[in-house]
Amino acid sequence: MPAFSANLSMLFGEHAFMDRFAAARDAGFEAVEFLFPYEHSVSDLEKSVRANDVSISVFNLPPGDWQAGDRGLAALPDRRDAFRASIDVALPYAEAVGAQRLHVMAGNVSQTDQSRATYIDNIRHAAERFHDAGLTLLIEPLNPFDAPGYFLSSTDQALDLIARIDRPNVRLQFDIYHHQIIHGDVMRQLASAMPMVGHIQIAGVPDRHEPDVGELNYPEIFRHIDDLAYDGWIGCEYRPRNNTLEGLGWLKNL
Repeated sequence: MPAFSANLSMLFGEHAFMDRFAAARDAGFEAVEFLFPYEHSVSDLEKSVRANDVSISVFNLPPGDWQAGDRGLAALPDRRDAFRASIDVALPYAEAVGAQRLHVMAGNVSQTDQSRATYIDNIRHAAERFHDAGLTLLIEPLNPFDAPGYFLSSTDQALDLIARIDRPNVRLQFDIYHHQIIHGDVMRQLASAMPMVGHIQIAGVPDRHEPDVGELNYPEIFRHIDDLAYDGWIGCEYRPRNNTLEGLGWLKNL
């Protein structure tokens, strides 16, 4: 059976962020992930991770001004300096908590020759910095309903860009929720993309709740992932319908 990571930006919202590490561990998760840790100090985050003996599957680089609508910086031609500064912010967090993967958000910008060139150049630069730190860089397509205007909007586009970027530590974050909304055909796409997959995330489709509701047969998908010999974490990046613990019946049933 796959190994699951709790996304603390969505799960265990009944607790303050720093208390979610213990809540996840008590619920049986051996790994956690989150979107952005940067409102907390490196030392406080490290203490929570170490005290609860959890692995960190992934977190994101700073996205810019989230409240103002920024959704990453990597493809924005006029934000190169800010993007490169964001790497310096993220790396001490990754080192402190032993993370091995970081997700780089692309940003809201049209797909033009300039934005593609900016993205490729920035991802190559980040990949080289990450390589020196022993990290894998992840990129993830987001569906246009949840993330209108986002630069990276299909799995095929992401795989093409990974090939163009041509760095060994740049991999695909395959979010099954986003992929199903964009493309469908999850099982075949997982099989064809698996050589480039660095992380997987899940949620029920279409409402992004627990994976035991909606249009996808997740038990079969999990068996398929096992058959594909994927050995990484699967991030539970969904919004609980009610209480987080009450919604974990799907995991117990596995």
